[in-house]
Amino acid sequence: MNYGIILYMLGWILKTEGILMLVPILTAAVYGETRVGLCYAGVALVSFLLGFLGTIKKPKTKMFFAREGFVSVSLGWLVLSIFGCTPFVLTGEIPHFIDAMFEIVSGFTTTGSSIVPKVEDLSHATRMWRSFAHWIGGMGILVFILAILPMAGDYNMHIMRAESPGPSVGKLVPKIGLTAKLLYIIYGAMTVVMILLLLAGRMPVFDTLCMTFGTAGTGGFSCLNSGQADYTIYQQAVISVFMILFGINFNVYYLFLAKKPMDALRCEEMRGYLGIIAAAVILITINVRGGFSSLFQAVHHVLFQVASIITTTGYSTVDFDKWPEFSKCVLLLLMLVGACAGSTGGGMKVSRVMIAFKVAMRELASVIHPRSVKVIKYEGKVLSPNTLRNLNSYVIIYFFIFFLSILVVSLDNFDFMTTFSAVATNFNNVGPGFSVVGPTSNFSMMSYLSKLVLIFDMLAGRLELFPVLVLFSPSTWRRQ
Repeated sequence: MNYGIILYMLGWILKTEGILMLVPILTAAVYGETRVGLCYAGVALVSFLLGFLGTIKKPKTKMFFAREGFVSVSLGWLVLSIFGCTPFVLTGEIPHFIDAMFEIVSGFTTTGSSIVPKVEDLSHATRMWRSFAHWIGGMGILVFILAILPMAGDYNMHIMRAESPGPSVGKLVPKIGLTAKLLYIIYGAMTVVMILLLLAGRMPVFDTLCMTFGTAGTGGFSCLNSGQADYTIYQQAVISVFMILFGINFNVYYLFLAKKPMDALRCEEMRGYLGIIAAAVILITINVRGGFSSLFQAVHHVLFQVASIITTTGYSTVDFDKWPEFSKCVLLLLMLVGACAGSTGGGMKVSRVMIAFKVAMRELASVIHPRSVKVIKYEGKVLSPNTLRNLNSYVIIYFFIFFLSILVVSLDNFDFMTTFSAVATNFNNVGPGFSVVGPTSNFSMMSYLSKLVLIFDMLAGRLELFPVLVLFSPSTWRRQ
């Protein structure tokens, strides 16, 4: 284990977080929230100084492997969250540490679940920090650091694989650092475009920034208790479109930039993702049509909710918990599926679902034709046995953690839909669930034990399980 490089990476994370806290500090200055601003400034200063101490001495070797990559990412997100939630406690806006930790982990993992009963009671600085946490966590803090901190050779690919959502991560260009820069350029450009479109629709600047950060990171924190219900149809439509766009694999946008539009359009996962959205919108619209004054309104709100749930953003324009059971079941399935690999969305990912379906079809065919040999192709490539083994391992561990979490959370004695959806929505980084934890409610009534379980689920879901689980393996910490 290269402990030196892990400490070095943690130092950079703390330094970066200290700088990023300038956003809530400036927000507090604009709105005259002096005391709150000082709390954020104090935490930012301590974070930066500790990070500076951790990076004074460069490690003898910057080379690291999968083990160091997974540990760096997992510990990095934990340290990021501890310092990120400290201002909530210091300001007294979220006084209990576990509640504060739940809120900021929900922000960084782009989940959007909240324990705050009334969002408007929070300061502007805290509301901005919650939403900005979505933007930071959407692409990944360590991916951002890789864009500005060159590491040795291709070893930093282990960090990309550990932090980037999806079953596999590839390089857009030969150098990982340049790949990280390209990802953030695309991410930043799309963010700026959305900001401009919302401002053109006369959304207030503060709301525009919060909504854009949440949409870009597919997070879900709102700056109003009413969610997105009070915004205009144009503003809601812009959010709908960009939720879908941020749920697409960023490799597709790179292919368009590289002037390879046909390769981009042939992306199997993107077509599957858009097909699922279209099918869900049609089915739910038929089911809820009678609850809206016009077909346009029905399609508009259904598209918003489908986009919000499948991309695991978690915004809402209506209380979908009041929709018929069929529509709620469709939304629950979308929670589990999630967005595309290589996007800012959560869930199991469309690619895993599509590959799992192909594996099931192959096994069915082998029962009918035992002597046939059929390979599985995805995105035009034959999938290796190692890829399929990793997929099977992921699915088994996913459902083991899922049902174990349900068992623990059920100790709170809520109804089954509340318990099931609470775990589903946090494990898949969605945000709102159903029943007691529906879109018009929050998670404040959960016990601290359940909140700790859900914090683990949010981190495990965002980091694709394995980086978090390796922390609990004794062999991870042995020197070799």
